[in-house]
Amino acid sequence: MPTGKVKWYDPEKGFGFLTRDDGGDVFVRASALPAGVTSLKPGSRVEFGIVESKRGEQALSVRLLDPLPSLVAAQRKKPDELVVIIEDLIKLLDGVSNTLRRGRYPDRTTSRKVAAVLRAVADDLEPPH
Repeated sequence: MPTGKVKWYDPEKGFGFLTRDDGGDVFVRASALPAGVTSLKPGSRVEFGIVESKRGEQALSVRLLDPLPSLVAAQRKKPDELVVIIEDLIKLLDGVSNTLRRGRYPDRTTSRKVAAVLRAVADDLEPPH
């Protein structure tokens, strides 16, 4: 399978060009990008299939060779910022615990908010892959 780099890509127009390692440019449409990928960064390494079209070579089944940065790692909070959040979370969970001790579950709105906070804190605590 040919390899190369992204020459340019316009996500608004949904197309761009790749430069093959062995020379020449290849047209690439949004439909050839991997699932969940909406744009290509210039200079990114890629692998792709090629089909001949009326206008020249066109890329198929593009695969990114450069590792994608982890979104979680990019948004991960610093430890000193996380301390304050954890302390507030302890207070929040203490209130939930008191409600449970009285034999009741928290109301649906509170439960959803607490669950969302727990998931967000878990994401910040989990090390990047």
